[in-house]
Amino acid sequence: MPSQHDRKQSVDSELAVLVGVQLPEHSYHGDPLDELTGLAETAGAVVVGRITQKRQTPDAATYIGHGKVDELKQLVGAADAEVVIFDNDLSPGQIRNLEEALGVKVLDRTEVILDIFSSRAQTHEARLAVELAQLEYSLPRLKGMWSHLSRLKMGVGMRGPGEKQLETDRRLAERRIRDLRRDLDAIQRRKEREVAARHDRMTVSLVGYTNAGKSTLMNVLTDAGVVAENKLFATLDTRTRRWQLPGWGPVLLSDTVGFIRDLPHNLIASFKATLEEARQADLLLHVADASSPTALDQISAVYEVLREMGIEEKDTLLVLNKVDQVEDVGRLQSIRSLYPAAIPISAKTGDGLAKLAAAVSDALSQDFLELEIRFDVSNGRLLAFLAKYGEVLSRTFAGDRAIVHCRLSRKHLGTIREDRSVDVRPYDLAAAVARNGQTSDEAVGEVA
Repeated sequence: MPSQHDRKQSVDSELAVLVGVQLPEHSYHGDPLDELTGLAETAGAVVVGRITQKRQTPDAATYIGHGKVDELKQLVGAADAEVVIFDNDLSPGQIRNLEEALGVKVLDRTEVILDIFSSRAQTHEARLAVELAQLEYSLPRLKGMWSHLSRLKMGVGMRGPGEKQLETDRRLAERRIRDLRRDLDAIQRRKEREVAARHDRMTVSLVGYTNAGKSTLMNVLTDAGVVAENKLFATLDTRTRRWQLPGWGPVLLSDTVGFIRDLPHNLIASFKATLEEARQADLLLHVADASSPTALDQISAVYEVLREMGIEEKDTLLVLNKVDQVEDVGRLQSIRSLYPAAIPISAKTGDGLAKLAAAVSDALSQDFLELEIRFDVSNGRLLAFLAKYGEVLSRTFAGDRAIVHCRLSRKHLGTIREDRSVDVRPYDLAAAVARNGQTSDEAVGEVA
């Protein structure tokens, strides 16, 4: 067995046995190890065995019971496995005890997810975020990594080389963590400025469970050319494209990193800049895989991540993708009974996309006001602004004043109200005909 200092998170091409412990607070539909199988295979492992156990509480030393450890050791030997992967998060002591008992490397769920993220990170920002998450995960485990050297002593009162190396490793890791946080904070501030600079456009962000089809949907809606693979975490970097929304006009559509059950907290924090698009979006499209046996669990997991991000109150439309692949119609009906406002679509075949576009238009319209705006006819810049960012319903002229009846979002209204020469009032058909409506101050007060 290799020393713990040499153990790596990577499982590429290694034979793996999967272990899942089902606790009372965890109840998932379908095969309890199905998702871990997908994670392991995405990381490059070859699954050669699986074992599960139901427990009221995890064993403090080995997470699974001692009898199960013996059973697992026999399975590892029979399958000639090189790594054991748990569908649970293990403590450093549990990993150390299991590796000593089994004689092979032991990884937990978080380590596998970090390994996948590391292999998929393409941009500088994503690589920094993954490295930070890995270091924050590994820092409290450094002691276990050097336990094989801690027994060596150099004399009375002298620390062993393992203890010296532990101190050195910890100091280097903490310094690198500080550097990474500083760099990512700078990226976060730049990202916030970039997103804020788009205040003149309505923004929609795709969120959802990994492999739910977000990138495929974005490609269909925007011709973005985003890589869309049938793999977990195929997208780690946010991409924003222009979506010409039928009956509405252009909006900005963003694709984000996929979520997953028990997504490591430090990953969410590390990818804060990447998720800024979702934080600032006017509308979220929560894309779920309707064909998955665990669709309800996945939907709940995404809402939990949104709560962790502090944006669970944001306007959201649930989109049930891959309806063309649904084999159990009854399961789809049960999902729709729980989420009656959900929109069934197939990004692959195009079914339901027109209904989705209409629903997005309606959702974005809820923040729009129907207004009558009066201003000098010489103010061509304002007329162009209304035509670009609003829906101009009619234009009339009275002397040197233009009267525009339009629909405009509240966030664009603030820009107009800064000009005291502009008269903004709620649109009233009778008032428009009679032309004996309110004063400008009264109208602006009602709009506010």
